[in-house]
Amino acid sequence: MESATLAGGSSCRVSEHSGLLDGSGLRPARAHLNRLLHHHRPLQSHPTSRLEVYAGVGNTFGNLFRVTTYGESHGGGVGCVIDGVPPRLPLTEADMQFELDRRRPGQSRITTPRKETDTCSILSGVADGLTLGTPIAVNVPNTDQRGGDYQEMSLAYRPSHADATYDFKYGVRAVQGGGRSSARETIGRVAAGAVAKKVLKKISGTEVLAFVSRVHGVEMPEEAVDFEKLTMEQVEANIVRCPDPVVAEKMIEAIDKVRVRGDSVGGVVTCVARNVPRGLGSPVFDKLEAELAKALMSLPATKGFEVGSGFSGSLLTGSEHNDEFFIAEDGAVRTRTNRSGGIQGGISNGETIVLRVAFKPTSTITKSQKTVTRDRHETELRARGRHDPCVVPRAVPMVEAMVALVLVDQLLQQYAQCQLFPIDPVLQAVPVSKESEPTAV
Repeated sequence: MESATLAGGSSCRVSEHSGLLDGSGLRPARAHLNRLLHHHRPLQSHPTSRLEVYAGVGNTFGNLFRVTTYGESHGGGVGCVIDGVPPRLPLTEADMQFELDRRRPGQSRITTPRKETDTCSILSGVADGLTLGTPIAVNVPNTDQRGGDYQEMSLAYRPSHADATYDFKYGVRAVQGGGRSSARETIGRVAAGAVAKKVLKKISGTEVLAFVSRVHGVEMPEEAVDFEKLTMEQVEANIVRCPDPVVAEKMIEAIDKVRVRGDSVGGVVTCVARNVPRGLGSPVFDKLEAELAKALMSLPATKGFEVGSGFSGSLLTGSEHNDEFFIAEDGAVRTRTNRSGGIQGGISNGETIVLRVAFKPTSTITKSQKTVTRDRHETELRARGRHDPCVVPRAVPMVEAMVALVLVDQLLQQYAQCQLFPIDPVLQAVPVSKESEPTAV
C-alpha cells in the first residue's frame, strides 16, 4: 500500500495488487479521479499501482464507544455490535430489554399495530454477567413480517420516504418495510444506549431522560416540568410519554383524530441529561452540541435540533441571554440560568443539558397521494402496512439512547486525553464541603 500526494497536501491510498480493479467496477472511479488529479498535477505513485476506493458507509457511530447496527425491517433480524465497552461492567439482557420494551411496536392504539416482542439475545462480549471488554453482539429476530403489504411500494415511491433516494444511491433496495430506512433499525441503537446509560450512571451518576413536549399543535409549557426532578415514572405514566397528564390527553386526542383518517402528525421530544461531568466535548469541530446534533439528526424522521435556548435565543439580547456565573455553597462554579443548555464553547459546563428534537409526520400514510413509479410513470399510491400515526411517543427511548451514546463516547475521550496527568486543583476540582478535600470532576 502506498500513499499518493494530491494538490494541497491531501493524500489517497493506492494498492499494488495488480488485479484489484479488474471486474470490481472501480476502474471508472479511478479514471475520473485521475482526470481530476491531472488538472492539478499527476498522481505520484508507482506506475503499476492500483487505486482502492474507501467510502464511509454510515452504519457505525462513535469513536471509542463504537456501535454498528445491522438488519432490515423485514429481514431475519436486527441488532448491533458494540465495541469499546469497558470490561467488568455488570450487564444482562434484561438491562437492554427494559429499553427495547419502551421502543417496541404495538404498545397502544397510537403506535403501529405490528406485534413484535423485540426479545434480545447477547451473542458475545459478556460472560458470567460481566462485560469482557470485547465486542458485544446483540440480536433481535423479526417475527411479525407481512411482506405482501408492500407490493404497491415495490412499484411506486412513497412521498417523503427514503424509497426514491435509496434507489438513486444504490440502484437496489429492500422494499418491505423500508429496509434500513425503517425505524426498526433503531433497535440496535436502543440496545447500545442501554449499555451507555449504565456506564454513565456508574461512573458519573449521569441520567438521561426524554419526554414528548409537543404533538402537532399541542405543546406542553416548559415551566410545567421541573427538569431536575423529572422521573421515568412521570414519563411512562401515559401512552404518549408526556409528563403533564392534562396536556398528554390533548396530545392523544390529536393523534387519534388523524389516525382514524389514515393521516399522521409530528412533534417534538425534549431530552435532559443531569449530572453530566464538566469538560465533555472537543473544540472546534467536535463540539458537544455538534456531536449531539449529528447523533439525533441521524434518527429516522428528524427535521430539527436545538440545545438550550435554541432558536428562541436569537430573539434575545446578549444581556438577556448570558448565563451569569456564581460560586455555589459547595464551592463549585455554577450559572444562575441555563440558556446555554449545559454546553458553552462546545464543552459541558456541569449544568443540566437540555435539547429538543423535531420529528416530521410519519411519511407512510394510507391516504391516496400522487407519486411516480420506479420505471418513471406518474401514478397514485394508497400505502398499506402498519405504521405509527405519530412517531414521537416511541422516539423517546431512541433520543435517550443517542444522547447516552454521545455522552459515554465523550466521557471515554475525556478520560483518555485529560485525566492521564494530575488535575489542576484550582480549575478542575469541586470542594463538596468545607471539611472535605477537593475532588476531581
